[in-house]
Amino acid sequence: MFPRFSVTTSEAGVHRPSEIRFSGDSVSSVRDSLPKEHRAHFETLRQEIIDFTKAHGISKDVLTKPDLLREAACKLSTPDLKRLATLLERFEYLLKHKEPSRELFLQEALEYAHERYRLQEQYDAQVELLKQAGILHPKQEQPPERAQRLSSLFRSLVSFGKKQRTDVTLDVEAGETPCITGMDGKEYPVPTMEQIAEQLYRDREKFSAESDQGFRKILLVPFGMSLQTLLGTFENFLLSFQRSHPDFGTHTDSFLYGQSDKLFGGADGGMFPKLVYYPRFFDGKKHGGKTKAQILKEQATSASSFPGWHILLFQPSSAEGQDQDFPKGIALVPRREKKSDSFKIEEGVRDYLAPIRAASLDPHSPHFFKPGLTVEDWLIAFMTHLKETEEPMDNSLDDDGSVASLPGAFFPSLALAPFALWYGDIQQVYLSADDPSFPCRS
Repeated sequence: MFPRFSVTTSEAGVHRPSEIRFSGDSVSSVRDSLPKEHRAHFETLRQEIIDFTKAHGISKDVLTKPDLLREAACKLSTPDLKRLATLLERFEYLLKHKEPSRELFLQEALEYAHERYRLQEQYDAQVELLKQAGILHPKQEQPPERAQRLSSLFRSLVSFGKKQRTDVTLDVEAGETPCITGMDGKEYPVPTMEQIAEQLYRDREKFSAESDQGFRKILLVPFGMSLQTLLGTFENFLLSFQRSHPDFGTHTDSFLYGQSDKLFGGADGGMFPKLVYYPRFFDGKKHGGKTKAQILKEQATSASSFPGWHILLFQPSSAEGQDQDFPKGIALVPRREKKSDSFKIEEGVRDYLAPIRAASLDPHSPHFFKPGLTVEDWLIAFMTHLKETEEPMDNSLDDDGSVASLPGAFFPSLALAPFALWYGDIQQVYLSADDPSFPCRS
């Protein structure tokens, strides 16, 4: 089960395992021989091997001596033996090829994501929801591609009679990846389960605080869609839900209360967008936020992001009486007076940005990846919660219900921050914006 260490010193910059110590100057020289982008992976993998051997009473020196290693391995259980073999195989590959093994890394990432997040079940449920809501569609062919395929089809029909031609079909959806159409007219494929698993595994240390607190509910947010389109889709989803749940809603043509659609519809687009995202300050002139178009442009050049999409982690609803493999719904964030290990705000939405600014400067902060929810995030969270629990989220009539502030967005010209709730008295969604000093939960 163990890999054979066949690396020789004649290979440039490669050392045999017998020459690699897990402390001292040799570690630095081996690490520095790798490309910069893989040095952090070297340290992570090396530390995992050290932690594993320590936990199982195996001396680090044993790793460089095959006979002793084989003897120590005989005392391990089959799962532990497989784990150690995988770690050593990945380490050997990294040293020999100067890059991580894609296949081994993906295998490990999928196993981790399934055990930690039940990724397969969650991913399938999210994709099914997005399809059901009409958010996802098959990737459309570009005009030149379609013209080429049709041309090839017509040429293939030349030698056939009319009777036979009707039997020839063109499968335009075969093998196509579901996409959204962004506000810029571009198509953005939904992130694959493998991509999400790799991200969760690669950043597992950064996500450890959230994961330990129960933030294991995964949401796929089509951030790249225009708010106008997403709001229309959201309403259609609620109307469809109402048809199968007669007691839900007010049986009106709209589930958006008041001027909700007029305030947010189109706010993220146009020549001069009214809405900016991820402000550093709730200041009309010096907010530090970006438009959706700017974010999409940056995502297109970032290797670590999912263009057009946000992948979020939430806490699921109370686990009592639920399937522990797939808990349903989205948990409420407790009000300020209630004790919680969750990210807290002191007074109003405005104060929420102070710790975010501090965390953004500290990669080791457990809140480094917490820029605040957007309207798009809340809409998908509401749909997910409704489908899984058949109850509206952020219901004003609930004992714990309160306004959900959305500090991930800001109207600079109005100096207002969005908020959302299910207005229980009138059975409608209330999306609006208010002074950031207004005390809300997040």
